Amino acid sequence: MGTDVATSTAPLDMSLLSSTASVTPGGSLAIGGVDILDLAERFGTPLFVYDEEHLRLRCREAVAAFGPGVAYATKAFLCKAMARLAVEEGMTLDVSTSGELATAIAADVPPERLVLHGNNKSDAELTQALDLGISRIIVDSFDEISRLAHLSGSTHQRLARQPVMVRVTPGVEAHTHEYVKTGQEDSKFGFSLSSGAAERAAAEIAAIPGVELVGLHAHIGSQIFALDGYDEAIAVLAPLLEKLALPELCVGGGLGVAYVNGEQAPSITAWAERLRSTCSASGVPASVRLTAEPGRAIVASAALTIYRVGTIKDLPDVRTYVAVDGGMSDNPRPVLYGSGYEAFLPRAVLGERPLRARIVGKHCESGDVLVLEATVPGDIQVGDVLATPVTGAYGFSMASNYNRLPRPAVVFVAEGRTRVVVRRETDEDLLRLEP
Repeated sequence: MGTDVATSTAPLDMSLLSSTASVTPGGSLAIGGVDILDLAERFGTPLFVYDEEHLRLRCREAVAAFGPGVAYATKAFLCKAMARLAVEEGMTLDVSTSGELATAIAADVPPERLVLHGNNKSDAELTQALDLGISRIIVDSFDEISRLAHLSGSTHQRLARQPVMVRVTPGVEAHTHEYVKTGQEDSKFGFSLSSGAAERAAAEIAAIPGVELVGLHAHIGSQIFALDGYDEAIAVLAPLLEKLALPELCVGGGLGVAYVNGEQAPSITAWAERLRSTCSASGVPASVRLTAEPGRAIVASAALTIYRVGTIKDLPDVRTYVAVDGGMSDNPRPVLYGSGYEAFLPRAVLGERPLRARIVGKHCESGDVLVLEATVPGDIQVGDVLATPVTGAYGFSMASNYNRLPRPAVVFVAEGRTRVVVRRETDEDLLRLEP
């Protein structure tokens, strides 16, 4: 697993930035041919800035590595523009709520490019998926099997049997944070393999006239660097896959990404090659379609968040606090998981960072911390634009309105052009649901 905090006083490792990152003649950072400082002036802060070319490159890599059926995990980051982009580049979309499904539909994503997840799907969500005839429903519980049996046998006539997969809990503990482990026995997700529940679920599904069991699905966790957990999962899934003679295996997502200087993570291509090798060694026939659901690996490094420094408090012999105009409402991961990030000034992207500081937000919480132990240039001052890289996953998607703070805008940049794909919320937006 990656390190918890940033500790290097060296300049930011440029490998943490997106594919088109460059340094202008004046020393500032540009993404997609657009100066980050200009974006701060034009669109305000906080602001999520996504490199569109980077997004497309990662989607293409996933499709090349896994082939048709590889799905983008939309929980990592979703808006209509992202849904369209992923589908344009050949990916399917993994959705798990009615809101994610509605966004995909609004983006004109064809039903055959949708997969429905969720450990507690409602009747309404299942009905909509069945009516649309989506690519796959990943079945997660016996209660869901009962609902599927009832709904698929309703008087509403559907053209074909709905393909489904069984989500299996393989009993594998991934090397990651406790809160994002999902493959161990004690999990809210899936059917236990060791108890026989997964095989029993498969038998019950096979007895439902309106559905067709096409494969097994397993997801062992998130932000995973050590691929041996996938080896273990495939090894224990292979016998059941063979016994049921199923044509598909999905290993979920969870591939980790580097967040701070010095970290390294496997590429999507290397991940796929390792999985195929393990499948072969485990006796999984080459005819079985191997798919995956990368999310973080597609979008995390594609974006950075820019803020404006509002206050700097130097507490002698204690620490320096640098407060910005966002915080835990636009990036709760440091609070939830102790996640580490780098911080830098886009005006001096290659500059040394000798000053140790804690980057905090503007919320009424002592725990409102973005970077616990950051290093920044010694000449940082109020009014500076400060950036945290690798925030493309689980920043915007987990953003909240804590303290009634409007959520930031999201912009895509490419070839010198900028487009707003999610506008900044306003105070009026915060009041729109109140009578």
